[in-house]
Amino acid sequence: MTARVDHLVTSGTFSLDGGTWEVDNNVWIVGDDAEAVVIDAAHDADAIAAAVGGRRLVAIVSTHGHDDHIDAAPALAAATGAPVLLHPDDLMLWRQRHPGTEPDGELSDGQAVTVAGTALTVLHTPGHSPGAVCLHAPALGTVFSGDTLFSGGPGATGRSFSDFPTIITSIRERLLTLPPDTVVRTGHGDSTTIGAEAPHLEEWIARGH
Repeated sequence: MTARVDHLVTSGTFSLDGGTWEVDNNVWIVGDDAEAVVIDAAHDADAIAAAVGGRRLVAIVSTHGHDDHIDAAPALAAATGAPVLLHPDDLMLWRQRHPGTEPDGELSDGQAVTVAGTALTVLHTPGHSPGAVCLHAPALGTVFSGDTLFSGGPGATGRSFSDFPTIITSIRERLLTLPPDTVVRTGHGDSTTIGAEAPHLEEWIARGH
């Protein structure tokens, strides 16, 4: 039995550079009936814990350190005993939201997080933030893109710690090289596929976002 993907949408705020915005976030839960991994513990630890149910939570994987993707991570970790994992290049963002605490472990390029016999391979995809990562699950035909790639273009790069040329390089070299039928499960909004997005790369470069 291979892992399945469950989906939850939670609502809250995103704050950076002195501004705050209302946001809806995708929370992805990968696993089987016995164990699971949560990708991006956003806003509502109780709702995420309820969706996990009685399963053992193997890890809480953070695609990046923006507060709307990590705000519920410490509470979910406390409730489940699961470690929170984050790429160390985003520690400065974590510390803005959770001062005096650290994640439980680091994510690194090429690392595999395994759940229900299914490997989620970490792809370091900086640009939206320095420590942004995506998680590629070939066995499931999907990549969890966080805020690196959306339906219609790259993640935002207009705020601190972000860079447009860097995100374009990450998308070109790490994501658009995946099989075209790979489903892109994003941090916000609708899913897409690599094949649907790849033809538009030059348009995104031309418009600059």
